[in-house]
Amino acid sequence: MTAVILSLKNVGLTDEQFDNLCQENRDYQLERSRHGELIIMPPVGGISGYREADLITDLTNWNRKTKLGKVFSSSTIFRLPNGGDRSPDAAWVNINKWEALTTKQQESFPPICPDFVIELRSKSDSLKLLQNKMQEYLDSGLLLGWLINPQNQEVEIYRTNQDVEIVKLPANFSGENVLPDFVLELSRF
Repeated sequence: MTAVILSLKNVGLTDEQFDNLCQENRDYQLERSRHGELIIMPPVGGISGYREADLITDLTNWNRKTKLGKVFSSSTIFRLPNGGDRSPDAAWVNINKWEALTTKQQESFPPICPDFVIELRSKSDSLKLLQNKMQEYLDSGLLLGWLINPQNQEVEIYRTNQDVEIVKLPANFSGENVLPDFVLELSRF
């Protein structure tokens, strides 16, 4: 099953209407691109599900030690500053940025871009759609992002104002200055 993409360019969908649509359809993972497309994401299979859980666990374990931010799962929709409502497979936001939001903003779709994201390509995901999604994050203020592509045995690394770097698996990945001392070992993929 692949993502279903509906064009809403000539229809329009306000933030409030999108929020209501998500609340009324909780069984579906909905996203909205900055280009006015409603994206209905298919569920992932077992392999992608446990890989995603592993990634979130590693990120959470690091964050519990450092207490530098907040970790979010793929159920969280971020209202990106340059448009789009997106749900990364794993995300991290610096604590100062998070605490600058009001309680109401934190409880809804946070109107910020994560500082760090991981997107894990499942068998049903289009690589091009994920690359476009990573670019939306970058255009909205992402500092570091990893697009993990087990099908091609590589990871695309996205950084602010830099070309995308492609690294072959297996490899270890550093959180650089965004996630100090965080290292993700991807030999298990």
